[in-house]
Amino acid sequence: MRKTMTDKEYQNYVEKKSPNSNIVRNVIRAFIVGGLICIVGQFITNALRMRGYDQEKVAGVTSLLMILMGALFTGLNLYDDLGRFAGAGSIVPITGFANSIVSPAMEFKSEGYVMGVGGRMFVIAGPVLVYGISASIVAGIVYFLLR
Repeated sequence: MRKTMTDKEYQNYVEKKSPNSNIVRNVIRAFIVGGLICIVGQFITNALRMRGYDQEKVAGVTSLLMILMGALFTGLNLYDDLGRFAGAGSIVPITGFANSIVSPAMEFKSEGYVMGVGGRMFVIAGPVLVYGISASIVAGIVYFLLR
């Protein structure tokens, strides 16, 4: 005969098994790491501006370099450690987006480059891309109609 747990017993069981999280520590870590990532991006921006590039080119090159660094650190298995330490501080910046695309691709590379890497690359980031592209199309149509 199987004994069933009451809701209160189950809740007590879950609380005993769940790890305690230190919210203040996690917020501070996320703030510091996210800020450091932004400082790197600002450093790249300032360096390019000092070389005389216009703002449009600087913005594009900075974004590309930050994505490249996020993908590179993911490929070197460094970004996962950063993510465990910083949480959302490493996920929210553009480098986290690069990580969300490269991680599934690396995980499935043993299945081949087409079906593994190519097929799984957008598992996590795919819905974000679809929503972003769809929202930009709708915003463009509304802007065109109201202009």
